[in-house]
Amino acid sequence: MDVYLNGEAKHALERDYGYIFAHHEFPGLPEADLHRVEGAFVAAGVEVEPIRAMHKDLPILGYRIGEMAYITDANHIEPQELDKINGVKVLVVNALRKEKHFSHFSLPEALELIKTVNPGRAYLTHISHEMGLHAEVEKMLPEGVFLAYDNLEVEV
Repeated sequence: MDVYLNGEAKHALERDYGYIFAHHEFPGLPEADLHRVEGAFVAAGVEVEPIRAMHKDLPILGYRIGEMAYITDANHIEPQELDKINGVKVLVVNALRKEKHFSHFSLPEALELIKTVNPGRAYLTHISHEMGLHAEVEKMLPEGVFLAYDNLEVEV
């Protein structure tokens, strides 16, 4: 699997999941081909613009692909990085739970980000069981904002 990441995330991945990169084969281990991202790049023939964000103290990347932006595992994005995603048609962003969290956007924080970016549609992902029941939470969301779910397909 091709994995595109910045230097800090590469170091954390190799540190926390070193067994994946061991020099011996073991049945069931994922195979990852790490690509360090320094700026815009092309993956599978598609141009991708990285968006720097923070996951507590760890700089991570979200991505803009055409008219869609995908940012998960984040709790802060600098204004100059937001400029890269303003006006997208679809925004996918994490919202772990309703209450504040130290390394992920809360629901109110994610909704504020969505309001700032003003996409046509937004999907909340990386959701904890603490968020509540899917049907009940969706009733609380503004128009054009939805909870993501497994196997969701989004057309842009």
